[in-house]
Amino acid sequence: MIRTRTLTFTLSLLLAAVAAASAADLTITVKDIRSTDGSVLIAVYDGDASFMNPPQAKVRRKVNASKGEVKFVIHDLPAGKYAVSSYHDENNNGTLDTNSLGVPTEGYGFSNDAQGVAGPPKFAQAAFEFDGQKDKAISFSLNYQNQE
Repeated sequence: MIRTRTLTFTLSLLLAAVAAASAADLTITVKDIRSTDGSVLIAVYDGDASFMNPPQAKVRRKVNASKGEVKFVIHDLPAGKYAVSSYHDENNNGTLDTNSLGVPTEGYGFSNDAQGVAGPPKFAQAAFEFDGQKDKAISFSLNYQNQE
């Protein structure tokens, strides 16, 4: 009887530790997508040093474009400060296309709907806190310089 109680207690502690160790989910909604052409990509950054450097992103995802909005769910994201960048790769060439002046010709956006001056915003402008304990949802819009 004591052995059964000990085993039950030990299993309960183990399950509680596993539940406490798992992180919450972040749902990212990218809005104002103008067409179903191509893909929408996101990158989730966890600091100023990695911001806007996709190979250093904490998470990168890509989905088929859907007119209106798309959602991404990042499971088990640990607590921290994050910023998200996104773009609509309408021609599926894997890059954010720009004109001869460097102005994007495809839709782009950032968490907090942050806007930069003569370039992307700073990490601090797009950053938000994620406590890692409860699920969180954020949304932002894509901006298109050349309107169709």
